[in-house]
Amino acid sequence: MASSDAGNRTNTSPNGGRRSAVLARYVLAATLVRSADGGAIVAIVLLAQTSGQPGWVAGLLGASITAPHLFGPFIARRLDTAPDGRKIIALAAVIHGVLLAIAALLLPVTWPVVPALLLIVSGLFGPMLTGGVSSRLPSIAGPAQLSQRRAQGWDVASYGFSGTLGPAVVAWAAATVSPLAATLLLAGAAVVGAAAVLTLPRQPGQLAAASVPSPMHTLAGILRSGPLRRTLGLTVVVAFSVAVLPIYAVVVGPVLGGAALAGTLIAGYGVGNLAGSVLLMIWPLRGDADKLTAVLAFTVALALATVIAMPNLATLLAAFAATGIVNALFFAATLAARSEYAPAQSRGQVFIWVGALKIAAGSAGTATAGLLIAGTAWLPVVLVAAITAASALWCAVSLAGQRGGTP
Repeated sequence: MASSDAGNRTNTSPNGGRRSAVLARYVLAATLVRSADGGAIVAIVLLAQTSGQPGWVAGLLGASITAPHLFGPFIARRLDTAPDGRKIIALAAVIHGVLLAIAALLLPVTWPVVPALLLIVSGLFGPMLTGGVSSRLPSIAGPAQLSQRRAQGWDVASYGFSGTLGPAVVAWAAATVSPLAATLLLAGAAVVGAAAVLTLPRQPGQLAAASVPSPMHTLAGILRSGPLRRTLGLTVVVAFSVAVLPIYAVVVGPVLGGAALAGTLIAGYGVGNLAGSVLLMIWPLRGDADKLTAVLAFTVALALATVIAMPNLATLLAAFAATGIVNALFFAATLAARSEYAPAQSRGQVFIWVGALKIAAGSAGTATAGLLIAGTAWLPVVLVAAITAASALWCAVSLAGQRGGTP
């Protein structure tokens, strides 16, 4: 099923040099819209603080744009039924950007509930800008597995760039101009990114609406499929696990020489993540995506375990960077699994379901680390490393059992 599905989607993909140009446009479009999505929470919280709102209101406004990501899959079905999915993603980016801008303009002059409602609607479209955009990649990369895997390395780089570019642009614009200007800049990036999405090739193979399952049936299908179930489970577990690192950095930074070192450690993780994506572009992953996902999840567990064993700043920084590298490789493996095992009739929904649950798991991991770390700094890191290792082992056994004929 996997290979035929991929073939159906990629038989009119661009070739040779044209494919490289299209891939460059893909990275530009993906980075712009994902920067707007990733930087929005920072911009809104800064804007709320400078507008005189108390901290708890700023936090609620930030949550208003992130929490609705979990409900993104319930509007994702249209991506699989639309004659032209590019228009759906572009429309989602425009709505996301326009509502973000209106909320920012209203925040200083009206009750917080008004911008909060606008941000909730804006946040619903966030998964379209992450998993929804990634679902277009198989039709761009070409039918060969190596081309697909290399393109997934570019996609990982796009996530890495947007994860650092969005917040960095917000911080720069907020410091040099104002938080309102920073928020409007992100909104503009979403609209420009929407235009860039429309320059991508149209994905062939419109599906009859009756053949496209509902969001809950798609989720049930993911859970029934061994490869997709393992991919979803490990994606959630790894996202939950690596989310403890920023909290751990904040706690150990002062011990190592100063609170500012927390930022250095987090930046080290980001640099490692980008380095991992560069490695993927040069040496794409090879082999069975299902097996790769389990193996690389186990390497993430090992990297997390290494973090707590580092005795000084230099070695700890190297451990953070190493975790970023292996997590980039793991993420690429999950993209490959989604591309190769998702049914054609629900490919967009599968991407968005996994992406939405990944975001929710990351938020839960951060919150859990914040609760546990008050007692012992290394405790949450040990726990998540153990959970990740156990999950990877369980998936490896499940995969071996499935291929050996065990029910």
